[in-house]
Amino acid sequence: MNREPIAALHPRKLFSVPLPDGRALDLGERTLVMGILNVTPDSFAEPGPRTDPARAAEDALRMEEDGADIVDVGGESTRPGAEPVSASEELGRVVPVLRRLRGRLRVPLSIDTYKAEVAEAALDEGAVIVNDISGLRYDPAIGRVAAARRAALVLMHTRGRSRAMYQEAVYAALVNEVIAELGESLEAAVAAGVPRERIVLDPGLGFAKHAGHSFELLAQLPDLTALDRPLLVGPSRKSFLKAALGDVPPGAREFGTAAAVAAAVLGGVHIVRVHAVREMCEVVRVADEIRKRAGR
Repeated sequence: MNREPIAALHPRKLFSVPLPDGRALDLGERTLVMGILNVTPDSFAEPGPRTDPARAAEDALRMEEDGADIVDVGGESTRPGAEPVSASEELGRVVPVLRRLRGRLRVPLSIDTYKAEVAEAALDEGAVIVNDISGLRYDPAIGRVAAARRAALVLMHTRGRSRAMYQEAVYAALVNEVIAELGESLEAAVAAGVPRERIVLDPGLGFAKHAGHSFELLAQLPDLTALDRPLLVGPSRKSFLKAALGDVPPGAREFGTAAAVAAAVLGGVHIVRVHAVREMCEVVRVADEIRKRAGR
């Protein structure tokens, strides 16, 4: 009897993304887990503010112990409706944490920022990845910083600013438009001097997208392989999950997050960005095992 793998499984291309410290992110054999370390007083998804640098550093080390392959440090909330903060305030939040982690954290550090000044300072303090939620649209100079410092660069799709992004959530052909706009960000980064091999793309679930848009992108992830770059997806605790779970708070969306993470892995993503590292590492290991058994 012929056995075909279930339709949800899609081939995943192998990539190696060089890092400036001589390491590389080897992507595709297994799914990497990026732990979210928000050091802000107003994160939508944390039970309480993580503003003490010593506590934040210990949380990062715990993420590594729990299985994180990357830790992503962010000093500004970019949830819908959030107000921007100055570069100096953002630096005051992230730099003390990065300094406490230097020489202690073994996995690569990522800085979640759209400001070139913050990215450069974080790279000085040991970060090796820049995670720009704006896809170079807010501060194009961040591309030149990443190029000069040979950092890996994550480019996310969004439209508009956090305080009014849902006004931009109008699409005639969602997946095609996201692909086209991510392609523009990719080409802007290359024009700024970032080698294509150092770039990772993120479709931006929940950013300038209503719930149905985010679910559609999860269902159509294989289409994004047209850009021939590794994919990162961050569904963790986001509000789009309420369309399926009901009006529950972020802390009650962990099982929904797990379902979205599993779908993303089966859809071919290379990195998932999550809050609950230990639990989502288990989800990823199971989903990867399914991929392995399907020969994908």
